[in-house]
Amino acid sequence: MRKAERGFTYFELLATIIILMILATAILPTAKVLRKRQKEIELRRELRILRTAIDGYKRAVSAGQIGGTDVKVGSEGYPPDLDVLVKGVSQVGKIDVKLKFLRRLPFDPMTGKAEWGKRCYQDDPDDTSWCGENVWDVYSLSSGVGLDGTKYKEW
Repeated sequence: MRKAERGFTYFELLATIIILMILATAILPTAKVLRKRQKEIELRRELRILRTAIDGYKRAVSAGQIGGTDVKVGSEGYPPDLDVLVKGVSQVGKIDVKLKFLRRLPFDPMTGKAEWGKRCYQDDPDDTSWCGENVWDVYSLSSGVGLDGTKYKEW
């Protein structure tokens, strides 16, 4: 007589594969939601960084640290564009000293680009066209919708 053979039967392998497929179908949607939530957290952080830099520029203008040719009439003290926050502006009363508000322009995690929608101080809160005079607020250019049902452009 032959000794009992060791190994798995076809039925055992099939049952194992079916169980793994069921687990995979349960985990995959959860992983997608987790990745989307992570991107949304990154978007909120990048928007906060940009808005804090814009507010810092406005405070510096109000405090008289920035003036002269760097502040245009009618800009309400807001930066003319986002690049100014990275390049910096000359500080009043100091030679060769620049005030910089960002090290680099952050990337929009939803689009993967360092491009942001901009609003002027004079624009309506829902405008999607930029007047080109100053940057009062920024928003994502993504047309996606968040987990809470709001559009990323409205954040």
